[in-house]
Amino acid sequence: MVNLRANPFFLTDSQVQWVERTLKELSTEEKIGQMFCPIGMNTEEAFLEDFVHEFHPGAMLYRPMPAAQVQKTHAYLQEQSKIPMLFAANLESGGNGIAADGTYFARPMSVAASDNPENAYRLGAISGREAAAVGCNWAFSPICDLDLNWRNPIENVRTFGSDPGRVIRFVKEQLRGLREYGVAAAVKHFPGDGVDFRDQHLVSSVNSLSAEDWDASYGAIWREVISAGALSIMTGHILLPAWSKKLNPALSDRDILPASLSRELLTGLLRGELGFNGMIVTDATPMVGYGAAMARREAIPASINAGCDMILFNKDIREDYQAMRDAIDDGRLSMERVDEAVTRILAMKAAMGLPEAKENGTLVPGPKALDIIACPEHLSWARQVADESVTLVKDTQGLLPISPEKYKRVRLYLLQDRLGGGFKDGESAIDKLQGKLEKEGFSVTLYDYAHPDFQEIFEGGVADIQSKFDLAIYVACLDTASNQSVRRIDWVHLMAADAPWFVNEVPALFVSLANPYHLADAPMIRTFINAYTPTEAVVDQVIDKLLGRSAFRGVSPVDPFCGVWGADF
Repeated sequence: MVNLRANPFFLTDSQVQWVERTLKELSTEEKIGQMFCPIGMNTEEAFLEDFVHEFHPGAMLYRPMPAAQVQKTHAYLQEQSKIPMLFAANLESGGNGIAADGTYFARPMSVAASDNPENAYRLGAISGREAAAVGCNWAFSPICDLDLNWRNPIENVRTFGSDPGRVIRFVKEQLRGLREYGVAAAVKHFPGDGVDFRDQHLVSSVNSLSAEDWDASYGAIWREVISAGALSIMTGHILLPAWSKKLNPALSDRDILPASLSRELLTGLLRGELGFNGMIVTDATPMVGYGAAMARREAIPASINAGCDMILFNKDIREDYQAMRDAIDDGRLSMERVDEAVTRILAMKAAMGLPEAKENGTLVPGPKALDIIACPEHLSWARQVADESVTLVKDTQGLLPISPEKYKRVRLYLLQDRLGGGFKDGESAIDKLQGKLEKEGFSVTLYDYAHPDFQEIFEGGVADIQSKFDLAIYVACLDTASNQSVRRIDWVHLMAADAPWFVNEVPALFVSLANPYHLADAPMIRTFINAYTPTEAVVDQVIDKLLGRSAFRGVSPVDPFCGVWGADF
């Protein structure tokens, strides 16, 4: 059923014996628990003790908290659990994916823009070091999707770009960094996001490539990921109709399912055609892309039958466990399939050395290990990748470098989310820009979105604008976030009052600290910079490069002109 001695497990005889013995000793209820990774909300020890003893979870994920609190919570849960647990985190951009005070190294697209694979290794290493320090041992990364549709609101700067060769090189280096510090990867999102313009948090999205085109792009990436020994793969709520119908020609269009529920894609393509022997986990099952595909009580066991080994998150955890029990009781889910799934989960834990660490009391280190969190070396690496990644997309008006002598009066437009929503990697440093520009000698006026100047909107002309500022600087931080259908510039709806209508009278430049595709909405701006990650280290590098103190070194990993005519003028 499962080859425990083959890639990616490579278990020794004693490890195989542990897996087989442990599986035999588990009750059906404990086996069900191993197949779930709930999200953690409560850190009170009394609650955690009751939770572990009732649900026996195989894994858990906590959103970022202060490192000391995460470490304490993980340690207590490991003490309470009979089987060593996997503790997961979205380690996409650094240690801040698990520790709120961890290092925000860089978004993957920043790393790709540096064109330096060493930075991908450092992304993995920083994430691995800081995760290990708090007892986190499972990374929901790297992302090996391709950013092929500039309208996609969820992939974007989370990817290494649109070129499969670059994605392969950088994903493998990130994997190497994670592995070096004992953190297993769940590479995501099989069969591949970034073709559709929609977010699977909101709808079952579609990878519409032909089987041949998928093989040459996403398929090539997945083969390399599997060959590199990734222990687990996260499957998305993404349809791949071409391969589903290739493997099952009798399948009707309306019966095609997202990968997280598709036997064709998981057992047929991922296990069969690609030869993946490791553990498969669903993406978060509260997503609409999962829930809208099938009644939940049917979907939970259907995912296991399709080839998944673990269910990520719950709506009502007791309902989900009962759905699994009911499917076992009525024969829709066989104990043979349950045992296969649990075997892979246990094999992954054995391959990571978790049983020995539990026996030795070393699953979670002590408080001294927290010294690595946001340490000077990690922050230095973050400054370096910021320097290497900031990209000058165009300066067709010859504006750069700027200086207070040329452009003393600056109007600063900060284009950012006015409302909260979705999960982001960290806080933005966009609000530090005004102070940093003023420190350089510029006189900066911030555009007041709360109280727009109605006289300027309805009566002001060219002379009015020219009397107020010498240079307009637009800085956008519309960062990738879940559960949002669009990540575009949303100009003030009243006469597009903040839009750069004046570019032929007063020069303007644009800096994006996240989404690299804003030229689709602002092609008239002739000086455009992509910086990909909204950290203070990146903001400092942007200012240095605007003032000519540092050269632009970044190489765009995607088409920033979005195929829009005139965007490159």
